This record gives sequence, C-alpha cells and structure tokens, in this order.
Amino acid sequence: MKDIFNQLHTEETLNRIDKLSANSKPQWGEMDVAQMLAHCSSFQDIAMGNAFPERGWLGILIGKFVKPIFYNDKPLSQSMSTIPTILIVEEKEFETEKEKLKQKIVTFQHNGPQKCTSHPHPFFGKLTPDQWGRGIYKHLDHHLKQFGV
Repeated sequence: MKDIFNQLHTEETLNRIDKLSANSKPQWGEMDVAQMLAHCSSFQDIAMGNAFPERGWLGILIGKFVKPIFYNDKPLSQSMSTIPTILIVEEKEFETEKEKLKQKIVTFQHNGPQKCTSHPHPFFGKLTPDQWGRGIYKHLDHHLKQFGV
C-alpha cells in the first residue's frame, strides 16, 4: 500500500497534481478541479492537526468498524460521502489551490508520522500515523483519478 510519508509516493502525487489544469474535468462528482484541490487541502488540515471537525453520530456509531476503508488497498467508492465541513461549494482559484495543496503535502511528508494529528478522524475515529499516511495517499489518489491523472 502506498503511503504519503514515503518520499517516492509523495513525488508521484505532486507530479500528478502538476498534470492538472484549470480545464480538467471530473469523471464523476460535482466539484470542479479547483474545488477538489481545496477539498484535499482542507483534508490535509485535519491530518496535520490544524482543523478539528466534530464527529457525527454515524461516525461515532460505526466509524471504528469501517475505518479500514480509509487505509486499505481497495479504491474508495466514487459515491462515498464527504465530511460536511470540507465539502467545497464556493468558487476557488485553480493555481492558488494547487500550490496550497502541494505545500501542505510536502509539509505533511516532511513532518513525518510523529507530527501527525492524534485528534480522531471525524468519521473513522482514532487513526495511527501509519493509517493516516496510507489514508491521505488513498484520498489524494481517489481525487486525482477523478480528474484523470
């Protein structure tokens, strides 16, 4: 399983982000490419301990039982719901969001597992740094595939 803490996997992800353009179209979903980048950036904030969305009742009820979905080697479902606080609906500027996300990925990778948040994921609950590293890669991979890169 690929892991964003691995330098090679981070470089691969950054190269894929660089292949996006402001005109990239989604193969599924409703976000445009700039909104997707902002969404992924907001998700990085959660993993880095810069944002702390509240846990919803469904996550509290079943999150720990389904959390392997986040970090196992099976692709995320195209119809998977998102954390409400990082659902981006407002217009965003592509280049700004692209650079912001790339910087957060580099910072997260550079900081390493020891600086990963210990705050629970808003749906899946408590995650180890290893689970965060695999889950972050998987989440980014999901959205990059959404836009064909």
